[in-house]
Amino acid sequence: MNEPHRRRPRYSGKYPRTFEEKYKELDPEKFPETIAKVLASGKTPAGSHVPIMVAEVLDVLALQPGETAVDMTLGYGGHAEAILRRLQAGGLLLGLDADPIELPKTEARLAGLGIGPFRVRRSNFAGLPAALAAEGLAGADAVLADLGVSSMQLDTPGRGFSTKLPGPLDMRMNPNRGVSAARLLQGIAPAALEELLRENADEPHATTLAAALAGREFLLTTDLAQAIRTALRTAPAEEQEKSLRRVFQAIRIAVNEEFTALDTLLRVLPSCLNPGGRAAILTFHSGEDRRVKKAFQAGLRDGTFSLVARDVVRASPAECRANPRATSAKLRWAVRA
Repeated sequence: MNEPHRRRPRYSGKYPRTFEEKYKELDPEKFPETIAKVLASGKTPAGSHVPIMVAEVLDVLALQPGETAVDMTLGYGGHAEAILRRLQAGGLLLGLDADPIELPKTEARLAGLGIGPFRVRRSNFAGLPAALAAEGLAGADAVLADLGVSSMQLDTPGRGFSTKLPGPLDMRMNPNRGVSAARLLQGIAPAALEELLRENADEPHATTLAAALAGREFLLTTDLAQAIRTALRTAPAEEQEKSLRRVFQAIRIAVNEEFTALDTLLRVLPSCLNPGGRAAILTFHSGEDRRVKKAFQAGLRDGTFSLVARDVVRASPAECRANPRATSAKLRWAVRA
């Protein structure tokens, strides 16, 4: 029996403002012209993600037809699609992602392309050895980790990542596991929060912000954002906004234990690469980049890696103009001995 037709909700004004109202952007197959206009304006369509430095990543990974590759942070599947086209029919892509909400959507999207064989597993990148073993793989010829938060997560108010839109203060990549950002802030002591802000985001106002935020109950993302602005009310507006983004970053990293997962990945990565295998990691702030740089350099010194990046690879000025989220990205690579 066919469901009765339902009119879409009306919104006030000429253009949709909230995430839910952007029904054309949320249905790219039906409204490709809208998607093209949004991309041309340098923005990311709601519910999607523009992959960063695709050409540079492919150059570093040097993929050959028939090889086995792993995308350890599958996200929207932009990098994965490009990798699959390089591997062709004889290769295999294994995609990992901890997000139970986005992973099925991406699996369906990649399957619809009909490019080549791929498998997906719900896991963060620290679970790489277990994921390979579960698929009967001894190692991979190429692995990629994009450590950035996807646009789908950032722009969906219900996920609690946004500094601009009201939504529950959650920030968990997997909403079914761990402690939300709201609970973390409510239970943390000022000294611990100050250390967290310094370690995870190099926040210069860590002492002031920790005193203002620790132990408080924040239900919405906008509640936390306003508390940050109030605590820094004597600072210039631009400085307030930078601190706001850093605080959200620091709390997100803590909630998802991102540094712990990254340290685990860097420790097990060499054993997950076949001889001559290539690893590429995209980072988005100094705490991540320092860890990757030190691990790769240590691997070069002890002979685990035969080559590592001497300098970071950055997005081109043209890409940064087209996609501002690429501005802070840094790409490092290493080759297994």
